[in-house]
Amino acid sequence: MGELTDLERTRLRWRARRGLLENDLIITRFLDANEANLSNEDIDGLAKLLALGDNDLLDILLSRKEPEGSLDCSEVRDVLIRLRAA
Repeated sequence: MGELTDLERTRLRWRARRGLLENDLIITRFLDANEANLSNEDIDGLAKLLALGDNDLLDILLSRKEPEGSLDCSEVRDVLIRLRAA
């Protein structure tokens, strides 16, 4: 995937807004550093993570839990490595 359009960037950032400040900070930092280079697989993995509730997402971001079930896939794990490093 090439660079995200302004509309796609706006939509991604809007979807990434969370109720917990900690999640917001981690995801915003990740997007600030990686947004221009996200692949379709990265966006799919991020979307799967963003579908989680805030507390479950925070547990995964902070390595308290690891992805299970349908989240245990390469696109989620690849983007999660970079999210955790953000």
